[in-house]
Amino acid sequence: QVQLVESGGGLVQAGGSLRLSCAASGRTFSSYTMGWFRQAPGKEREFVAAVGGNTYYTDSLKGRFTISRDNAKNTVYLQMNLLKPEDTAVYYCAAKSTLAFSRLIAARNDYYDYWGQGTQVTVSS
Repeated sequence: QVQLVESGGGLVQAGGSLRLSCAASGRTFSSYTMGWFRQAPGKEREFVAAVGGNTYYTDSLKGRFTISRDNAKNTVYLQMNLLKPEDTAVYYCAAKSTLAFSRLIAARNDYYDYWGQGTQVTVSS
């Protein structure tokens, strides 16, 4: 079992930045694909970014959001800049114990075996 704990969410004004963190248990973190998804009220959960065999982003967020990982700390990060009110959502971290080499695969909700509880991000206008 892998446990994922997100942190770093909060309330920020439009144009501001936040960095989300996701700490994972497990001894083979470097071989995991780690993903970030988000779910806004009344909407389906959507792919944000992932890091596996490569880094992958949803096109509309590329340039504002950056995913990175620190394998020594078993942690994946999501740096979010120039935040907009439409970025308001619960952000979830997800993990799969293999490396994804395809954005199409890394972007699928059902690809991941483990999910965190989520962290709320609220962007005020």
